[in-house]
Amino acid sequence: MSFMPDMTAEMTAPLPVRIDPARLQAMMEAVSAFGGGADGALTRLTLSPEDGQARDWLAAWFAAHGFTQKIDAIGNQFGVVDLAGPGAPTVMVGSHLDSQPNGGRFDGTLGVLAACEAIVSVRAALEAAGAASACNFTVANWTNEEGARFQPSLLGSSVFTGAAGLDWALARSDGDGVTVAEALSRIGYAGSDAVPVPDAFLELHIEGGPVLEREGLHFGAFTRFWGATKYRLAFLGRQAHTGPTPMAERRDALLGAAYLIADLKAMTADYGLDLHTSVGRLEVRPNSPNTVPSEAVLFIELRSGSPAILEEAELRLKAAIDFAAARAEVGYEVRSIDRRSAGPMAPGLVRLAERAAAAKGTTTRHLDTIGGHDAVSLSAVCPAVVLAVPCRGGVMHHPTEFASPEDQAFGTQLLADMLMILVVEGVAAIETGGEER
Repeated sequence: MSFMPDMTAEMTAPLPVRIDPARLQAMMEAVSAFGGGADGALTRLTLSPEDGQARDWLAAWFAAHGFTQKIDAIGNQFGVVDLAGPGAPTVMVGSHLDSQPNGGRFDGTLGVLAACEAIVSVRAALEAAGAASACNFTVANWTNEEGARFQPSLLGSSVFTGAAGLDWALARSDGDGVTVAEALSRIGYAGSDAVPVPDAFLELHIEGGPVLEREGLHFGAFTRFWGATKYRLAFLGRQAHTGPTPMAERRDALLGAAYLIADLKAMTADYGLDLHTSVGRLEVRPNSPNTVPSEAVLFIELRSGSPAILEEAELRLKAAIDFAAARAEVGYEVRSIDRRSAGPMAPGLVRLAERAAAAKGTTTRHLDTIGGHDAVSLSAVCPAVVLAVPCRGGVMHHPTEFASPEDQAFGTQLLADMLMILVVEGVAAIETGGEER
C-alpha cells in the first residue's frame, strides 16, 4: 500500500502521534512463541527453524499492513513503506530477531516490533491529517546480529554496509558444518533484493546495563560504542590417557586455556572500568572425562571505548598466549581475528532523541554501548543511533531479561515522536537535532 498524501497540506510542527501499547504487547507475545521456553527463556538462533518461523510471522505482518517485503542476499529482512514517493530520503528502523541460546525475549525483538508499531502509528497520524511526509520508512530485521551460531556477530548488517564480503559471509559455518548459505536456503530466506543504504538508522533496545534503572530513568541514548577485538584461538596438545600418562609427559591443551583465561581476567585490574575481557565459549576435543585434551578452542573478546587501551590489551593478549602455551608445554594457532572500532553515534540523532524526550517531560540519559548493535555497523555509512529503555537488574542474554510493558511503550512512543519530526522536517533535522523553528 502506498500512501499518497495531500501535498497541499502544510505542517509547521510535528503532528501528535500515539502508539498502541496493547498492540505492541500482542506482537511481543506472538513473536516470543517462536523458540520461547519456560520462565522467559528464548532460544532462536539465527536461520534456525524457530528464526524462520519468526521471520514468516514478520513477513505476514508486513503483508497485512501494506509494507513491501524485501530480502537481500545475506537474508536481511526489510519491510518498506512508501510515504513520500520515489527519490525521497529513507529512514530505516529496526534491530534483529535472533537470540542467544537460552537468552531473553527482548534483546533485538523489541527493536524490530517497536519499529513496526512506530511506523504504522506515524502513518495513521498522517492519514488522519491528510498530511505529506518528507521521507519513506523501512523496517529492518538483520541476520545473525548475535553471532551465537555463526561468527562474527553483526554479520548481516556488516555485509549490508560493505564491511564484510558477501561470499565470505555466506561461507561461514556453524558447529555442525552448516554454512550461512545453506541455512538461508533451508528456511527460505536466500534473497536477491537490492536495498539501498538509508539516510538514517534508528534502533530501540533494552539497555543491557543497570544505569537507567538505578537512576530511576526511563530513556537513554547511546552516544558512543566501544570497540572490540575478538580472537578464535586454539591451544594444541597431545591426546593421551589420563590414567597411565605421567603428569610430566602430558601436553594438556585445556591447561593452556585455563592459564590464559585467568591471565585475561587479571589484566582488567590495570584499566579500571575501561577494559572488559572474556572467554565466552570453549570447545574441547576430544572432550572425554579420561582423555587429556588435544585441542582447546577459545572465543576471546577484548572490549574498550579507548582505541589505545584496546591496542595495548591486544599486545598483552599476545604475550599472555605465548606465556600460557609455554607454561602448559603446548602449541597454539590463531584461527581468526575480528576487529570493531570504537566510535560515536550520530550527535544529531542524539539531539533529536533529547528533543522528543523533553516534549514528554523526561531526560535522555547519555550512555555507552559496550555490546555490539547493528546500528554500530550502520554508523559507518549513515547517521545511526541506539535508543535505550531500562531492563530489570541490567540483565541481558538470560531468561530473566525483562523490560516492563510501560517502558517498552514509552520507548516506542519516543521513537514514533522522532519519526514524526523527520516526517515533518526531513532528514535535515538529523543535522540540527530537530531544533524548534
